[in-house]
Amino acid sequence: MDQIKNNKSFYIGIDIGTTATKAVCFDLNGNVVKQLSHSYPMYHPKPDWSVQNPQEILETVLKCISEITKDIQPQFISFSAAMQSIIAIDKTGKPLTDAILWADNRATAIAEKIKNAEQGKSFYKKTGIPIHPFSPMTKIAWFKEFDLEIFFKTYKFISIKEYVWHHLTGEYGIDTSMASGTGLLNIHTLRWDEEILDLLQVKSEQLSTIYEVTHQAKGILDGLLYIIGGGDGPLANLGTGAMNEGFIALTIGTSGAVRLPIDQPFVDEHMRTQCYHLHGNQYLSLGAVNNGAIVLQWLKETILKTNVSYEQLFEEAEKIPAGSEGLLFVPYLLGERAPIWDASAQGSLLGMQIIHTQAHLVRATLEGILFGLFQITEILLPDSQKREETIIMASGGFGKSELWLQIVADIFQMKVQTSQTIEGSAWGSVLIGMQSTGIIVKNQNKIEKTYFPNTANTKVYADSFNKFSKVYNLLKEF
Repeated sequence: MDQIKNNKSFYIGIDIGTTATKAVCFDLNGNVVKQLSHSYPMYHPKPDWSVQNPQEILETVLKCISEITKDIQPQFISFSAAMQSIIAIDKTGKPLTDAILWADNRATAIAEKIKNAEQGKSFYKKTGIPIHPFSPMTKIAWFKEFDLEIFFKTYKFISIKEYVWHHLTGEYGIDTSMASGTGLLNIHTLRWDEEILDLLQVKSEQLSTIYEVTHQAKGILDGLLYIIGGGDGPLANLGTGAMNEGFIALTIGTSGAVRLPIDQPFVDEHMRTQCYHLHGNQYLSLGAVNNGAIVLQWLKETILKTNVSYEQLFEEAEKIPAGSEGLLFVPYLLGERAPIWDASAQGSLLGMQIIHTQAHLVRATLEGILFGLFQITEILLPDSQKREETIIMASGGFGKSELWLQIVADIFQMKVQTSQTIEGSAWGSVLIGMQSTGIIVKNQNKIEKTYFPNTANTKVYADSFNKFSKVYNLLKEF
């Protein structure tokens, strides 16, 4: 509190995540002065549907802003947000639908139809976004096909971040970072793609105005300076220092992603990766998975039905040898995005024996999530020598688990580092805000801890990963 009273330079990052909104107040050097978080539920009203209530999230964001600014007058508030949500709104700004999330698979059939056509390949080359039900593009196509009443009533299709931004500033605005994840933005021109809009029978006026991530606006009610910021993935790279050559970012929250910084748009000939823009010539080639820490939550609450903390579960799992004594978990509980892009994929548990315990299952889950992310890393960095020379910057909630971070180092056979600012997306949004307002800051990215590969586990993880890589294709027809 004394720090708050004696220092007038405060910068707030608001990270609107899938399961919670975090508000973090930083000083000029990136030290956390104050932080808080409030969660909200995800709903599944029908099979394959994953939605949230836009008003619940808006109220949560406003609550976070109110609480974080109670004793603080910030220089600005900048935003980070989970990507690929979409809401249909009317002319008054009222939602006509829930916020449909990246995990929602209602558009699977339509996505497959577009993906398998030549037009789908053309769209991917333009946008860098695989044709998959996670993208807002396919969800708009679903409305056009199955809910014409909503489709024709819609004034604009916007994300949850745009919904919040409009409430705060009166603008319908989207930054290039968020827009590059929609499947509607031409990644080469950074404009809405007219050919894709024509297919959807949507006008560009039905989408928000595209801004740079440094765009700023005054709050219409509170007079605060707001910076539009970007998507949580690109900002996590920026906030953890992984926008530089020789680094790659690994984030695990509800979902997960591996992101490699590049200086120009990139599209994969096999349509396995995504491409996002951040600012200027800063792009990211990446792969995102549906099945991150949400799989652990499912295991704890639905299967184990235990009140034991995650920390206690991890302590038991740490006693289990690498490779979980042959137990292999392919955690495709929510279908999967990269690298297989199959919304109908299912999870598999293989090699179960009578010796296996709850602790084995927990460790196999941690390993299985990471095997999926390592598959992506092999695509982004196919040269094993290049991988050995590249440092993984870890961020997200999993960065608080030493066990999980060591397993990353062992499976990937790469050095892993964590930043003192574990909330990389929030700090990334503040760095964008500083750039917007002309504040010069040396982002020193102070390293908190480094994890080195344990060579004793190299072979067992290589063997387990080899099996993991084959399971999906072997079981797909079943």
